[in-house]
Amino acid sequence: MSESLQSQISALLLPDTHFTLAEAGAKVRAVDADGQVAVALTCGFPVRGIEVALREAISSLLAGEGKTLASLELNARITSHAVQPNLAPLENVRNLIAVGSGKGGVGKSTTAVNLALALAADGARVGVLDADIYGPSVPTMLGLSGKPDSPDGKTIEPMHAHGIAAMSIGLLVEQDTPMIWRGPMATSALTQLLNETRWGELDYLIVDLPPGTGDIQLTLAQKIPVAGAVIVTTPQDVATLDARKALKMFEKVHVPVLGLIENMAVHVCSNCGHAEHVFGEGGGARMAAQYGVPLLGSLPLEIAIREQGDAGVPVVAAAPDSAAARAYRAAARNLAVRLALRPRVAPSISASLLG
Repeated sequence: MSESLQSQISALLLPDTHFTLAEAGAKVRAVDADGQVAVALTCGFPVRGIEVALREAISSLLAGEGKTLASLELNARITSHAVQPNLAPLENVRNLIAVGSGKGGVGKSTTAVNLALALAADGARVGVLDADIYGPSVPTMLGLSGKPDSPDGKTIEPMHAHGIAAMSIGLLVEQDTPMIWRGPMATSALTQLLNETRWGELDYLIVDLPPGTGDIQLTLAQKIPVAGAVIVTTPQDVATLDARKALKMFEKVHVPVLGLIENMAVHVCSNCGHAEHVFGEGGGARMAAQYGVPLLGSLPLEIAIREQGDAGVPVVAAAPDSAAARAYRAAARNLAVRLALRPRVAPSISASLLG
């Protein structure tokens, strides 16, 4: 009977996704003691934000069988996943996820920051690296100011805001100082920011890339271990044409594209409630279908997202129950599940075990 219950529970949909628990790789254990059922779930992605919805779904399922949910145990085991050939994951960062776009102005940085906050809200340890050396915006979006500490003169302590760690060139130079650097200097700065920051233990490090497919993107793809990439686009054809270039670049350098996020997909008037597709409709879905990659989510065009980002408290932190925050959390959850289904890094075997 417990095996039958396990199968039924495994067939439940993971909240905010199109995956069943089984399809998301969750391991389900159910023990039935005289109609009182203890359930334990182990997932490869953060689970804090889904506990209430899962408890309700499982309780409803069991009630239909004349049983009661006695207890629900949720466990997240987030592991390192495969990166590019000839590279190994960073020692203390389990998964580095690059967020890119083919062009500027599509809301990539806003998306990256809110995805990071959404993953942290679900219980993950998360950091953000602002890789846009020429136009860093993460400090403003997270409300960070001042200079980070360097305890030994060689490494840097990340700054923290809203429960995540962050590092940016914008925290090391004056706000109005232009970075007049050629490509090699910019890429060197990126690798230093990554390798010399004392990130601590992170499940995910979100890297906010500059727009385009230039030196920094290539350096990240060739020298930095990336577990997966996310492409941000708007629905309009001009944006998706450029997003295709970013997608193809990641494919050429063997970085798996976990999916697309369609930003500014629809605007709902705050006065009358009329929904309007300002930048067109369905461009992200068409591109995802054409290239065989998932559409992780569609995000709204909403004034509050801009206002709260400018104020240093992004919408996921400022208004966690809003429709916009829920859209970011759904996209982050789909991203985390897609990554969890990727091949894992094989554990190293010590010489003593090999004899």
